[in-house]
Amino acid sequence: MKEISPEATSDVKSVDAVELLSRKFPGSIKPDDRKGYEGIVVDSSKLPEVATAIRDELGFDLLANLSYVDYPEEGVFEVVYNAYNTAVGGKGLTFRVRTSRDEAEIPSLIGVWPGVDFQEREAWDLMGIRFSGHPDLRRILLWEGFAGHPMRKDWREPFYEEDNKPYGTRWPEGQVQRAEMKTPYGMNVQYPGGFKLEGWEPEGEEALYAGLGTPLGIGPDIHQIKTDQLIVNLGPQHPSTHGVFRMAVTVDGETITRLKPVFGYLHRNHEQIGERNTWLQNMPFTDRLDYFSSLANNLAYAISVEKMMGQEIPERADLLRVLMVELTRIQNHYSAIGFLLNDLGAFFTPVLYALTERELILDLFEATTGSRMMCNYMRFGGLAYDLPSYIGGPAIKEGDRERELDTMKFIKGLVYERLPRATDMLDRYLTNNEVLVNRLKGVGVLPGDRAIAYSATGPVLRASGVPYDLRRADPYSIYNEFDFDVAVRYNGDSYDRYLIRLDEVRQSLRILEQVVPRLEETEGQEYMGGKRSYNHRVPAGDHYGHAENPKGELGFHLVSDGGGNPYRYHVRSPSFINLTALEEMCVGHKVADIIVILGSIDIVLGEVDR
Repeated sequence: MKEISPEATSDVKSVDAVELLSRKFPGSIKPDDRKGYEGIVVDSSKLPEVATAIRDELGFDLLANLSYVDYPEEGVFEVVYNAYNTAVGGKGLTFRVRTSRDEAEIPSLIGVWPGVDFQEREAWDLMGIRFSGHPDLRRILLWEGFAGHPMRKDWREPFYEEDNKPYGTRWPEGQVQRAEMKTPYGMNVQYPGGFKLEGWEPEGEEALYAGLGTPLGIGPDIHQIKTDQLIVNLGPQHPSTHGVFRMAVTVDGETITRLKPVFGYLHRNHEQIGERNTWLQNMPFTDRLDYFSSLANNLAYAISVEKMMGQEIPERADLLRVLMVELTRIQNHYSAIGFLLNDLGAFFTPVLYALTERELILDLFEATTGSRMMCNYMRFGGLAYDLPSYIGGPAIKEGDRERELDTMKFIKGLVYERLPRATDMLDRYLTNNEVLVNRLKGVGVLPGDRAIAYSATGPVLRASGVPYDLRRADPYSIYNEFDFDVAVRYNGDSYDRYLIRLDEVRQSLRILEQVVPRLEETEGQEYMGGKRSYNHRVPAGDHYGHAENPKGELGFHLVSDGGGNPYRYHVRSPSFINLTALEEMCVGHKVADIIVILGSIDIVLGEVDR
């Protein structure tokens, strides 16, 4: 275990960055002086050189996020980057580049931060921004024949009604008449100009397979026997791909020489819907990202909007948020370990041991929020509800308190007894198991410097020897009030990615042991700050907020024009970006190892595809 010292988290202010970069690149750097905005604006012609200086001279080695915004009135697209320093933590640096909407093109940063690979492809796919120098600029979430780029403000879908909710047909009159009811049958799909179905085949497949032709370096012993190289598809319909996820791989015998992830089968343009919603309507929508971690998703979104609003949070609300999020982390890691054993061939028994404990946590979630998975519990300024007095079950008769459990007694039983015992049980049964050790040790190694370069976060990054945890590096909520360590392992293989999750469960329990007494002290206190409102107006400006979710950094880049709906709502999903390193982790291993490596990353496709 290693902890980032609070004294080490000194911020490198953007004004310092402006001064240093302006001297190095005269005329190419200026501060972003728009009200509510921060960071610097970079001349696109100097972007790779400036980015290299930001990484090497200012120390911002982790490019956490790439977002993109359409400003049609100004005739420009803006690409927004958020970089952080993994060595000292602290506030990151925001830098921006603008390009004309008519000829949208900026240099790719894949040579500086390989982690932008999928993010640049997403910006091309959804906004139509071309990144010159990107080696594989194909659509990533939509099919290659899709008409247009749906995140542009002037793009309209076949069932378009209005730009923002609530729609006039729903409220206030309530005379509901959906747009699709007016659309003739067969006209609910848009096609590019001149499109003909006859003789059509997916354009993207040819480009995808062309990119699999050149094997990467994988060592001298692959050609012990003469084999042919074959292209094989794993998924998307297969339980071992953890959802509708496809891997196109080139194999030489059983050895992987190239691998390309294929996404988008679950894509529903989460972000466009998020911009139609009101600010508050997006809270339950965040549940649908990593649907194992809805409460953690709620928190990341809540703190991002609250920062823009300047909203204060009552102590009890903060305590309950930490309680729910750390229990979310525990049940997520239990599930990840259980399903990893499923991937190893230990069919169902280990995962049932893990899910047994998860069910107890979900009992508390259900009693408190009304739902086991899509919890929709947090609100701007606090929470929807306080803890219930009792936790009952389906067999409980109304008014029969004898068979119901006192909620605090239930929580104490989880935190102090049941969960520590279950964690020790998983550790005892699995950690030294011969099959698990042989299948995981040395498999899918990702060194620390490569993990940072690929923008990996969460357990994947910390298992590679980088003790970077946002709860310590850039504290939010009240995490700076708790005593806990940043869990870290140093081998970067699948075995350490298994061990790191046990370590993190124990640190979460350590936090919860400090939360429980304070919850008892604050019982009856207010759990919602400020005036309750169903229609929030967020001050104009932009902000990138983030939190340490179970799978890594969940970030929200939000832009407000001062209205009741987000002007821009962008999700930085850890499952999506952590997959950027998948090919490097898999090359040189066998087909069966891919499933293990993928399982050790721990992804959810709702968060990958959005």
